[in-house]
Amino acid sequence: MAGHSKWANIKHKKAAQDARRGKVFTRLIKEITVSAKLGGADPDMNPRLRLAIERAYEANMPKDNIERAVKRGSGELEGVDYEEIRYEGYGIGGAAVMVDCLTDNRTRTVADVRHAFTKNGGNLGTDGSVSFLFMHCGQIVFAPGVSEDKLMETAIEAGADDVLVNDDGSAEVITAPGDFPAVKAALEKAGLSADLAEVTMKPTTENVLSGEDAARMQKLLDALEALDDVQAVYTTAVVSE
Repeated sequence: MAGHSKWANIKHKKAAQDARRGKVFTRLIKEITVSAKLGGADPDMNPRLRLAIERAYEANMPKDNIERAVKRGSGELEGVDYEEIRYEGYGIGGAAVMVDCLTDNRTRTVADVRHAFTKNGGNLGTDGSVSFLFMHCGQIVFAPGVSEDKLMETAIEAGADDVLVNDDGSAEVITAPGDFPAVKAALEKAGLSADLAEVTMKPTTENVLSGEDAARMQKLLDALEALDDVQAVYTTAVVSE
C-alpha cells in the first residue's frame, strides 16, 4: 500500500501531456527514428521501437509517418542523426529533475536546458547527481474505483513487479521496462483500462511543494517541457494543490 495520495498529480501530468499534443508527433518521430537506429527496424525484435510505434498509433499518427521514421532510423532513408542526452539538476526546494533529450546539436541543447534551469530558479547538475533517486520502470496508472483484487491478480500473473494502491483509491502497476508491453496487454485483455501507461523514470523519493514554491517549480517544469529537443522531464517534486 502507498500512503501518499497521488491522483491529483497524475491527472495534472496527463493534462499537461494532452496540452502538448502539438509536439507529440515530433517527439514520437524522433523516438521511433532513434529506436530503429539502435535496435533495428523489426518491432518484434526491438521492444523500444514496438512501444514507440504503439504510442504513435495511440496518438493517431498516420502509418506513412511511422514507416518513414523507421526507415530513416534504419538507414533506408536519409535523415537527421539524433543523439540521446540526459541532463540532471535541481529545482525549487532541492527537488531533483532529470531531462531526456534527443538532439542533432548538443551545444544548442545544453544551452537551452541550462537557461531554462537558471531562469526559473533551478540549477543544472552533473551526471549522476540525481539519477539515483529514480527507478527505470513501466508504470500503469488506474483511476480511483478500479477493482483492486482483479488488478492485483491480473498484473502479478502477467509478470508485474508490484501493485501500489494509494489512499485515494488510485492504483499503480509497476513493471520491469521489458515486461511493460506484455503486462499492459494482459490488463487491457482483462478489461482494465489505464489512465496513464508509460515506461518512465519513477522517483523513489518525493519533495512536496505548495504555495509559491509549487508555482515556481511548475514554471520550471513547463519551461523544460517546452524545449524542442526535450523528450521527457522527470522530477521528485510533488506539487500540492
